[in-house]
Amino acid sequence: MAMDTPAKRFVPLSDDAAVLAIVEAFKARTLPFADWSHQAHLATGLWHVATHGEEAAKELLREGIRAYNLSVGGVNTDMRGFHETVTMYFVWSAARFLERFPQTGLAARVNAYVEGPFGAKDGIFTFWTKERLLTPEARLAWRDPDIRPLDADALC
Repeated sequence: MAMDTPAKRFVPLSDDAAVLAIVEAFKARTLPFADWSHQAHLATGLWHVATHGEEAAKELLREGIRAYNLSVGGVNTDMRGFHETVTMYFVWSAARFLERFPQTGLAARVNAYVEGPFGAKDGIFTFWTKERLLTPEARLAWRDPDIRPLDADALC
């Protein structure tokens, strides 16, 4: 997932079954790589946080994304593939979103998360500079923000 791609509107997921189809295909490693979009990342992450809690979701997504990348012919290196800091940021943002916006229905939650400030690609740059975030060190291990500490109010 390129963090410097322009913002775009996503086609809302039609229902809970559409979200679950993405999550199940991710977990089974059958999701086509072309479908592993920012929206699919966020849907999968939000489902994991809502289902397993923030702490458990961290490990499940860490291992799941790494395994998924390998299953589609990708790699997990200091230059490509799984990004620890970005993934953990979005787990944090999903948890804060769920605390603040308890919509009913999985699809409604995912659509609101994807379209709002907690799921925005550029939201991460409220806390990190590109120079710190887009480094091999931040890809391989958590790096604390260098602009400001994580604070959900900063995204609202």
